[in-house]
Amino acid sequence: MKTRELLGARIKELRKTKGLTQDQLSEIIDIDAKHLSRIEVGRSYPSLDLLEKTAVALRVELKDFFEYEHLVKSSTDLQKGIQALLQEADTEKLQMILKIVRTIVR
Repeated sequence: MKTRELLGARIKELRKTKGLTQDQLSEIIDIDAKHLSRIEVGRSYPSLDLLEKTAVALRVELKDFFEYEHLVKSSTDLQKGIQALLQEADTEKLQMILKIVRTIVR
C-alpha cells in the first residue's frame, strides 16, 4: 500500500471507531463528502490544516493518523512506504534517518 492509501485507511478506521459516517465527518470538518471519500481511498492527500481539523473532530492526536502498521500486509509494502518517504527527505533529514536506523538495527 502507498502512504496515502495507508493514511486514508487509518482516517476511515478512526472515523468508523467514533461511529461517524463520511457525511457526518465531512460536515464537521467542512469539506465535501466526495473529497473525504477520495482521501479515505488514497486518491488524495489531505492538507495539514485538514488533518488537524479531522483530528479535533475525531478527538485523536495528529500522530494517531500515522499509526497504521497493523494495516500493512507485507515487508514489501513496508519497504515501498519507506522508499516513498525517503524520496521526500532532504539531505539533513536523510542523515538523521540513517542514524536512527543504525541505532535500531544494531
